Amino acid sequence: MINMTFSAEVAAAREAGQAIVALESTIITHGMPYPQNVEVAAQVEDDIRAAGAVPATMAVIDGVLHIGLEADQLQALGQAKDVAKISRADMPACIATGGTGATTVAATMIAARMAGISVFATGGIGGVHKGAETSFDISADLMELAQTPVTVVAAGAKAILDLPKTLEVLETQGVPVIAYGQDSFPAFWSATSDLAAPLRMDSAAEIARAHATRQAMDLPGGQLIANPIPADDQIAAEALAPILAQAQAEADSQGVVGKAVTPFLLQRIFELTDGRSLKANIALVRNNARLAAEIAKELVTLKQ
Repeated sequence: MINMTFSAEVAAAREAGQAIVALESTIITHGMPYPQNVEVAAQVEDDIRAAGAVPATMAVIDGVLHIGLEADQLQALGQAKDVAKISRADMPACIATGGTGATTVAATMIAARMAGISVFATGGIGGVHKGAETSFDISADLMELAQTPVTVVAAGAKAILDLPKTLEVLETQGVPVIAYGQDSFPAFWSATSDLAAPLRMDSAAEIARAHATRQAMDLPGGQLIANPIPADDQIAAEALAPILAQAQAEADSQGVVGKAVTPFLLQRIFELTDGRSLKANIALVRNNARLAAEIAKELVTLKQ
């Protein structure tokens, strides 16, 4: 048996049949410094509550899988050192050895499935890294979307990735990629890209029906909802392109590889944009949380 526990708020929501939205915890442990990390995490949780749903931030603490965190646990996690960043491959080992780990997109999807939660809000998913044709560096998030039945609301894939190849892999894996309210695939900090979205839906109700229909057809996997960052908060793609290129060139010249690539690039982009990338990141996560809450509420209505 897996040692799994629910926060008081999530336990009450499950009992009452309320809408619940899963949240990851790497944004707390690996996304930004304390106390800003805890403040932003609490803000995102409050956005979900304000939209009429209940937040469930996932984490493994001392070998226990937590579905929702109490306020003191959120504070403690935000200040903890050497917290593992866990995905499908190492999540069971973290639990089995009594470790503490923050959940990535893939691990949060797994935790959500185990807890019976159908909707998850994040910033941006991982994907195919540039140069993957030689490095084979492809995020486990894409394979998780192909097999775990959770609707993931994100601002597209992180703009540091090879977006065309990311969309190709998602197509190959049979993952629906649905742009919300536009025909362009959003590119994380930028609301649009030059890539067409495979699918478009204009309401939370449509998205919820698509999720329910996949379940009724007994199809594996979830769906990716690509929710564009609000225009007032974005960094336009043309302004971002040279910054992304410079950060990538620096990573290549310094021999940064594997799991170290993403944090290196994000830090350099933060520095090169004078902090604008972090402000945009916070805005898009909050925007995704609000849409996820609407989808979760629609799913509850469908079940009634």
